[in-house]
Amino acid sequence: MRELIQAALAKAGDNQEINTFKKISGGDINEAFQVTTSENSYFIKANQQVPRHFFQMEAKGLELIRATETIPTPTVYHYDLPENGGPGVMVMEWIHGTRKDDTGERLGRQLAAMHQSQHDYYGLDGDTFVGTLTQPNGWYEDWPSYYREQRLLPQMKLADSQSLLHDGRRKRLEQLITKLDEWLPKQPGASLLHGDLWGGNWMAGPGGQPYLIDPSVLYGDRSFELAFTELFGGFPEDFYNAYNEGYPLPDSYVDRKEIYQLFYLLVHLNLFGESYGPSVDRVLQHYIG
Repeated sequence: MRELIQAALAKAGDNQEINTFKKISGGDINEAFQVTTSENSYFIKANQQVPRHFFQMEAKGLELIRATETIPTPTVYHYDLPENGGPGVMVMEWIHGTRKDDTGERLGRQLAAMHQSQHDYYGLDGDTFVGTLTQPNGWYEDWPSYYREQRLLPQMKLADSQSLLHDGRRKRLEQLITKLDEWLPKQPGASLLHGDLWGGNWMAGPGGQPYLIDPSVLYGDRSFELAFTELFGGFPEDFYNAYNEGYPLPDSYVDRKEIYQLFYLLVHLNLFGESYGPSVDRVLQHYIG
């Protein structure tokens, strides 16, 4: 692994010998390292077997967020495009800082500004990843069609293939999917979304400045993003206050929040099994009965 990382650093333009090579916690998918040379300090992700575009799409997401000039992301210096699911490495800027009293407020204000960067269509021009699962994409003219065809249906089919849909769960999920237009706006603003914004995918940098990491970007209803932030926690109250001051959520947000959380619950059902089944059933019961 060290040799693979040394080669990646050379491709990033740093030919110096590695001084510090420290494995750190970096999630369930990749190995993560803090690496320093005489030129710089890096955060490096490595994976022994990834799809060719795995790191490429993460880098694209970080750049799309950075281009809005609203909220920082780590600079990407290099990523591999491994052939045939081989080993890959992604070399990024090392970010280090401590959360300040106003970090959550700044995150909310800057995310609201980011969500005001919008597209004419919903989706994205390339498949991304949510956890280890491929997230299919494409461009859609209306939001419910995208959410139905590229979000809920793929997760439903995967759950069915893993025998995670008992008859009652399947029937309610099918009914909800066919009735999406009753709850979702046809054409909300197509905001740039991080796409996987849970508490572990933002961090504090120098001066307490919030940074976004590990995106799975798309253009979609910003309520989808906010709903996920509420699902597992990790965001302070002043984050939500600042967000709503900068870009108030519609009153109808509360009516569709759990439909948006359903996608992420299905993802967790597919990744981690039946322990997430009761939460899926609770949402379905709420909307379908």
